[in-house]
Parts: sequence; structure tokens; C-alpha cells
Amino acid sequence: MARVLITGAAGFIGMHTAIRFLKEGWDVVGLDNMNDYYSIKLKEDRLKEIEFISTKLKQKFVFHRNDLNSDIWNTLGESHFDAIIHLAAQAGVRYSIENPMAYIESNIIGFQKVLEFVEKKGIKRFVYASSSSVYGKQNNVPFSEEIACNNPESYYAATKLSNELMATSYYNTKNIISIGLRFFTVYGPWGRPDMAPMLFADAAYCNREIKVFNYGKQSRDFTYVDDISESIYRIIINYDKVERSEVLNIGNSSPTNLMYFIENIEKGMRCVIQKKFIGPQDGDVEKTFADTTKLSKLIGYQPNTSIESGVRDFIYWYLSYNSGDNGVV
Repeated sequence: MARVLITGAAGFIGMHTAIRFLKEGWDVVGLDNMNDYYSIKLKEDRLKEIEFISTKLKQKFVFHRNDLNSDIWNTLGESHFDAIIHLAAQAGVRYSIENPMAYIESNIIGFQKVLEFVEKKGIKRFVYASSSSVYGKQNNVPFSEEIACNNPESYYAATKLSNELMATSYYNTKNIISIGLRFFTVYGPWGRPDMAPMLFADAAYCNREIKVFNYGKQSRDFTYVDDISESIYRIIINYDKVERSEVLNIGNSSPTNLMYFIENIEKGMRCVIQKKFIGPQDGDVEKTFADTTKLSKLIGYQPNTSIESGVRDFIYWYLSYNSGDNGVV
């Protein structure tokens, strides 16, 4: 039976990726330190959902509550893994400005631990989470992987760019093949409460005012989470086409104005959200737009969930979860 190790398994993308592999008959081993950057209860509920699906499918899911910088690698070293999907990281653009050391410990030192494990175990399929934030304030859109990324707008972006350089170094010196995944504004059920879609839904649900930064002028390549997990799965099963250290954009290739996204939240919640329009935040960029030519060529798949459909499903989950039925959809 094929077995995959997913770090950050209690996270937003980690949960959906774990379920995607379980549905394909893989055994899944999850690792997460369950830190309190945001709601631990939400993370615990995600794990319950993974366990529910694994039991239903009669697949094996094993979870380890440990930090990347612990001795968990000794325990994991006793098992064979056909693939490693490294999604664990300290997230958040603005939080990185205030707490840079948290990003060094998790995103740099923690990533080094993963690289060492990949080398030691001879893992042949290794992907890790990078971010579209590495592009910074680029004027050339859509963003191609060939664009030079040397001016990150946030410390978070700098650590993700460092991961890509570290992975490239491991290919050049140790022949470790890897793929860094540059995610573009992921949203959907079980999303992070500190990200805009959840903040907007919370405001609508609780009748609170929201701050709309940059006066609502920014556009984002909003990408539905199922498109992300599907892309990750297809990358793993097409890994024999990868020959070196690579980076891939995973985005919807269809930038959406923030105000239109909010309008769809309002439509789903059947309300008008109170808005306070203010200037841009430090570390923000005005527009993101993914060129997914490389991704499509590798896996024969293009993320394509429409904003209307994705937001509808997100709101359905949000209302279910907050009404107390555990968010099972």
C-alpha cells in the first residue's frame, strides 16, 4: 500500500490533501504541531474529518502531534514513505513582520529538517509549499515561474523564497529532486480564520464591519482548495516527469477583484456587509495572476472552479460548521 507523509496535516490545505490521497487508496501519515496561531479547535475538527473519512473508506490515517524541530524524525524514520508533501509552515504575511523568529524556526530550520529526512530516506517524490507571495510587486502578469523573484514584500515571502533556494541547492549538491508549489490565494471549506474569505464570512454572520484594504482595488487569483488538492495528487502520480528541482504555480489563472469576491460572500449570506475602506497594508500586493502553463503540461489539469461555485460551497460549509453540525458536507 502506498504511503504519504503530509506535514501540516491539520492545516487547511493539509486536511484536503490528506483526504484526497485517502480517497485514492493511500495510507496517510500526518504531522502537525497544532500551534495556537489560530483556533486549535478548528485544527482538531479538521483531524476529526480526516479520521471520519479514513474510517469510512477503511484506509489508514496515523497522526503525530509534534513539531518539525523535534525528534519525531527518528520515529518516522522507522517507516517507508512513497512521497512527502511538506505543507507545515508558519503562515501569515503581516504576522511575519511582527514575529520574524517564528518564521526562521518553522520555515527555515524546520524545512532543513525535512530536507535531511528526504535525503536520509531516499524519498523519490517530494513536494513542498511555497507561495505566490515570492513574486512581490511584479508588473509583468500573469506571473510565470521564469520571472526573477528577488524583491519579496514580506518576511514570510522571504522565507518561502529561501525554501526554493535551499531545495535547489539540495538538487545541485545531493541530486534531490523536488517541486515547490506556489499557491495563489486558496479559499474554501475549512479555511483559515485569519484569511480574507473567513473574515468576510464572519463579518456577515455576526453583522460586523470589515476593513477593505487598498480601497478594494486589489485583485487576487482566488483558487478553490479542491483544485489545490487535486493538483498536488496529480503532481505526485506524474512525478516521473520531473528531472530536477522545480517550482510550479497553482492558481486559477483568473484574477478576481476583491469587491466582486465580497459580493459573492454577501449573496451567499443574504446580507450586505458593512465596509470601511482604507489604504493598503504593509506587505500587500495589488494583483496576483498565475501562469499555469507548466502545471497543465505536467499533470494535464488546470484549476478552474469559478468564484461563484467556490464561494457557494464555502458558504454552505461555513453555515453548517457554525450551526454546530461539525461542518461535514
